[in-house]
Amino acid sequence: MPAATARVLIVLCLALNTVSEAQQKPAVTGTDWPQWRGPTRDGVISAALPAQWPEALTKRWEVPVGAGHASPVVSGNRVVVIAREGDQEIVRALDVSSGKEIWRASYPAPYAINPAAWAHGAGPKSTPAIAGGRVFTFGIGGVLSAFDLASGTLIWRVPAPAVLPQYGTATSPLVDGPSVIAHVGGYGNGALTSFDAATGKPRWQWKGDGPGSGSPIIATFGGVRQVIAQTQKFLVGLNAATGALLWHLPFTDDFDQNAFTPIVFQDLLINAGIDQPLTAIRPKLDGGTWIAETVWTNPQTPMFMSSPVLIGGTIYGLTQRSKGQFVAIDAASGKTLWNTQGREGENASILGSRAWLLASTTDGNLVVARANPQKYEEVRRYQIAPSAVWAHPAIAGNSIIVKDVDKLICWSF
Repeated sequence: MPAATARVLIVLCLALNTVSEAQQKPAVTGTDWPQWRGPTRDGVISAALPAQWPEALTKRWEVPVGAGHASPVVSGNRVVVIAREGDQEIVRALDVSSGKEIWRASYPAPYAINPAAWAHGAGPKSTPAIAGGRVFTFGIGGVLSAFDLASGTLIWRVPAPAVLPQYGTATSPLVDGPSVIAHVGGYGNGALTSFDAATGKPRWQWKGDGPGSGSPIIATFGGVRQVIAQTQKFLVGLNAATGALLWHLPFTDDFDQNAFTPIVFQDLLINAGIDQPLTAIRPKLDGGTWIAETVWTNPQTPMFMSSPVLIGGTIYGLTQRSKGQFVAIDAASGKTLWNTQGREGENASILGSRAWLLASTTDGNLVVARANPQKYEEVRRYQIAPSAVWAHPAIAGNSIIVKDVDKLICWSF
């Protein structure tokens, strides 16, 4: 056989083997999911979703990772998750395609559960953030850490504070350029802090209140970039560059459970809480003074731990009324457009694209519906976990990665 012919046959065989392997195990493609609620921190999915959803999802892998409700995050070929095993908090990086462990890091994390939160366990609740080749984690006992994404090497750590939130740390860190922002501390004694992402040294601090359980966002109002956060007793807007308080509104409940992540529609900030009306606020300068003007309220759709998604001028979410109702609300007016009958679940993580809504519920279901402001159109309902799902799923290319009570599960659609 001539050498040239042999080379051609070898190339063809390699190509056929590659095609065969690809057919057996499709490659994961698409954008990263690097932080709480995804790339833009608002539940919006930029990766391509199916034009038609299959009758069943395909399980790619399942890995025990420990207890907790912190959501997985994805960067490149790595999915990162933090969970608890015994008295240790474990941070793992797994291969997205196979679930194989790439590295793990652990540290002692003793924690006494508040009896009122016993059902949720002692595992971490804060979702890590990935940026600049680093992984930032926030343990349930308030330990803030930075790890090297490639190797898992610890870069810096801020130890646990003396005072903790009543139900453990739940707010997820926010990366803003060279800074990572986290609300450290606890009941009545906290510091919303901008840390240098490279060194862990504080850049600024606001010590006006303890942390809530929701997560901060960055938004621009009146031409000023602001850190917006629910604290223990307030909704606040801080200058993102300096930490100076621009405005604040009293916002609390009988159980100190502010756990909502606000979203933004045009010049409106959408906020909610347990037994509180869904509310649109317009932060603005008025005669040189910042005010937060209430534009509309919708008392029929209070939202607790479930933060909504905004698609094309419509807010889609879950209200805790009637043991969980999916709802659609006009973002400009606050008018309820539709709602389901109820009993959808104690909580749901809501994601959306231009065409689709995805809701993972606490009973382990993934609900797929059309993003339709006119009516509720459910298309599929999949069982994606055998135990409760409180963590947000991560979308990685053609896969959805789910954290239940003690496992990480990857499904392909």
